[in-house]
Amino acid sequence: MAADSVPPLDEKAKRTRELLASFYSPDPSSAAASSPHAKPASLDSINSPAFDPDVYMGLLIQKSNLEGLLQKHVEMAAEIKNLDTDLQMLVYENYNKFISATDTIKRMKNNIVGMEANMEQLLAKITSVQSRSDIVNTSLFEKREHIEKLHRTRNLLRKVQFIYDLPTRLGKCIKTEAYADAVRFFTGAKPIFEAYGDSSFQDCKKASEEAMDLVIQNLQAKIYSDSEPIEARAEAVVLLKQLNFPVDSLKTNLLEKLEDYMSKFQNESKEVEASEPDSSGPSKASIGRISKTVRAYLIIFPDSEKRLIELGQDLFTRCYESIQQSIKKRMPSADLLAMLRNIAEDVTLMDNVLPEAALPAFSLEAVRSIIRQYISTAFSYLLLEVSEALTMTQPKPKEALEESLLQMALEGSKKAVIQGSMDLLLEFRQLLDGDLELLAKLRDLIIDWVQEGFQDFFQKLYGHFLLLSGRSNITNQDSSITDSIPVDKIQTGLVLVLAQLSVFIEQSAIPRITEEIAASFSGGGVRGYEHGPAFVPGEICRLFRSAGEKFLHLYINLKTQKISILLKKRFTTPNWIKHKEPREVHMFVDLLLQELEAVAVEVRQILPRGIIRRHRHSDSTGSTNSSRSNPMREDKLTRSNTQRARSQFLESHLAKLFEQKMEIFTKVEYTQESVLSTIVKLCLKSLQEFVRLQTFNRSGFQQIQLDIEFLKNPLKEFVDDEAAIDFLLKEVISASHERCLDPIPLEPPILDKLINAKLAKNRELSPNSHSR
Repeated sequence: MAADSVPPLDEKAKRTRELLASFYSPDPSSAAASSPHAKPASLDSINSPAFDPDVYMGLLIQKSNLEGLLQKHVEMAAEIKNLDTDLQMLVYENYNKFISATDTIKRMKNNIVGMEANMEQLLAKITSVQSRSDIVNTSLFEKREHIEKLHRTRNLLRKVQFIYDLPTRLGKCIKTEAYADAVRFFTGAKPIFEAYGDSSFQDCKKASEEAMDLVIQNLQAKIYSDSEPIEARAEAVVLLKQLNFPVDSLKTNLLEKLEDYMSKFQNESKEVEASEPDSSGPSKASIGRISKTVRAYLIIFPDSEKRLIELGQDLFTRCYESIQQSIKKRMPSADLLAMLRNIAEDVTLMDNVLPEAALPAFSLEAVRSIIRQYISTAFSYLLLEVSEALTMTQPKPKEALEESLLQMALEGSKKAVIQGSMDLLLEFRQLLDGDLELLAKLRDLIIDWVQEGFQDFFQKLYGHFLLLSGRSNITNQDSSITDSIPVDKIQTGLVLVLAQLSVFIEQSAIPRITEEIAASFSGGGVRGYEHGPAFVPGEICRLFRSAGEKFLHLYINLKTQKISILLKKRFTTPNWIKHKEPREVHMFVDLLLQELEAVAVEVRQILPRGIIRRHRHSDSTGSTNSSRSNPMREDKLTRSNTQRARSQFLESHLAKLFEQKMEIFTKVEYTQESVLSTIVKLCLKSLQEFVRLQTFNRSGFQQIQLDIEFLKNPLKEFVDDEAAIDFLLKEVISASHERCLDPIPLEPPILDKLINAKLAKNRELSPNSHSR
């Protein structure tokens, strides 16, 4: 079984084993002869103990030819040589080992000689020692018992003496303030007092307890004393615990004292910040004292850690709440950085003492809320500044409206938007460059908040513009909305300012702000891809482009509505059937021109001048629009008035058939001429509609003719499209002609005379008005 577990040997090991076996084995011939079960010889049995040379040679001659025998001879000669060499090496390598083994065996034989005698002597001596020890123990047994009894008596007497001397010892300890020795002495004597204190040692017990009461009082005073070192106060608590004194009440009192001190420190900090916002001297000293106190309490009361954590977090919560109250008012970023830096230093001091409170993480969340509130508050103040700049358009009571008031409001609001935005970006940049670790961790968030702030600011500004314009939603097409709102309750000049300011925001403010954000506030991306970019300039530009168009059309509609009210009163008040013969240009013409002049004053303050295009239009006959220069009418002066009126009516209709199509209303541009032209055109269309709703007699028709003829030249001063104005004025005359019962116009000389009289009267009134 053991042989089966032996690992197989390599060729060299096998050969070595066979050589050793052949060297130490008995005669192979005798072994082979004695073996009754010898196997028949073979060519492979040359290395076996039963090898027979004659049989081997006979087999070799039978199985091999001459060449094979020669080859076998060469192989066996080489093998014999190798075996001789291996045998010589084996003997050489093991010769020293054989010699060393022989020497060792000789020394062992020499050393063993005499050892048995020595062991017998040692056994005899040990037996003798044991017998003598038994004799000594037997003789000293009685004396040992007596000595132990005396020793026990002596110890008992010492204890009794200690009990009687304990009050004196405690008094000495109190004088030397060795309170640890006093507690050790008293706790050592306490079991005796508990057993015999009411009988034998009653007086000693009473005196000792009185002394220990004084010790307890002194230890309590030491704990409450801030001048005592932390180690002494902690030792006092340990001693009180050994005396089974309820230290929980002490812990409660000390924590309440610490809480009161923190509240007092917070109130003092608020007063200091109110007077000097960047002052940090009292804060550092007080926080250092608080941190030392917290460290002492942790050592004295290890189980008070939870309450100390609550007090520490509450302290810094109040500090951060104080900052939040401060930033509700406008605060420079430098002051905010100073306050945050001071609190960060205080947090570091407290974190070294109370790391379990996780004050850095707590401060990071608080600073995150503060910075977001600061950015939001800054944009709120910017919106307020823009609103205040826009309210300059509202004149004070009993104060004349200056001509430059709207222009001042526009320039002030432009400055508020662009300069205010640049100032905000500078303030926010100082936050990022403030070298404050907490703000460095919030860098990407701050960038996102700034971009979100601008996006939200412009959206709120758009809503504020709508509110100032008198509605929350306006469209270009729905003019009925403006009809339902009283015109006098809307600052029409403010609406025009809003239109031009919207254009400025789209074309100037947004591109510049975008450049500054790209230069100083690139990055961010904490919002995530699902929310999209925080600031979208294209969206804001589209919003204010649309707003500008809406406000411009609103301004035109409001002004047109106001003038239309004047025109409506003019045509609905008189009885046109009984109208008297015209003697002068009606006063509504002056009112109309005054309203248009007021519009022109507002428009010239806000809008730039455009390219002046004077379109002069002539009819198909080549004549001008003036009835006085029509040669056809001069040739027919001899006809009767009725025939002439009918002829003119037919001529006008025939002329319309051959006149070119004219585009009256074009796209409104942000120029003085475009806005004024649109308002005048809308007013003339309204005038035409009012005329169509009335029925005129001859005098009424002539009055309309006189008024319209007078308006031709003044209206052309406001517009850049004279052809359209001529066309609309002709339409008004045509409408009145259609609605007249007896459409006979005024004679050209009479018409010229009345118009010249009105012009002369205006020239007389003009110097007087200037002198006033």
